[in-house]
Amino acid sequence: MSIEQEQIQIGSVEVEVIRKDIKNMHLAVYPPNGRIRLAAPLSTDFEIVRLFAISKLGWIKKHVRNFKEQRRESPRTYVSGESHYYLGRRYLLDVIERQGYNKVELNGSNKIKLYVRPGMDPRKREHVIKEWYRKQLKARIPELIAKWEERIGVEAQDWGVKQMRTKWGACNIEAKRIWLNLELAKKPLICLEYIIVHELVHLLERHHNDRFVAYMDQFMPKWRMHRDQLNELPVAHVDWEY
Repeated sequence: MSIEQEQIQIGSVEVEVIRKDIKNMHLAVYPPNGRIRLAAPLSTDFEIVRLFAISKLGWIKKHVRNFKEQRRESPRTYVSGESHYYLGRRYLLDVIERQGYNKVELNGSNKIKLYVRPGMDPRKREHVIKEWYRKQLKARIPELIAKWEERIGVEAQDWGVKQMRTKWGACNIEAKRIWLNLELAKKPLICLEYIIVHELVHLLERHHNDRFVAYMDQFMPKWRMHRDQLNELPVAHVDWEY
């Protein structure tokens, strides 16, 4: 458990230091804007932590630069010809105005058809698309959760999908409930699977410590590659991080 937060300033670089009950220091740079966090053992002298951060300055700057250069989706207005993503693939939106129920269909290999009532404003069109994303995501999650519950040896009591501004997933340890970001519907399926594994592993280990990393290495040896793939993909106009 974290007991205090500190800051290290190295020139123009600010590093957030989190004290945890861990054995080794862990340095991470988080998308979308390159927030830097260093997790350090509770008893490590601050000067040692500072020198460690300084020694990693080149690595930090490289990763911060990569995140700042990461592609961003432009704001969406939900008109025909606009690009939208589903399971990591790019589709062109085809808006069809007609009377009847609003609905979304995949057409062939490169189009998402959005059927809406005439004159519907962009915000309501966005809602129709998001609910379609939610339905598609919810259809895939149960099988993946069941697969990894068996492999990891845990059981989630509940799960849900919601729009989250700062995380790809979350886990309520006490309730054994996991939440998954609706934006994962836009990403390759393996990215969704990685986040599910990450959250289920939290049922074995609450913190992002050495034990947590060891579990991830055991159950999903290529998890770092999947994490990097998720973070390298275009992010939505509203920025996400994990």
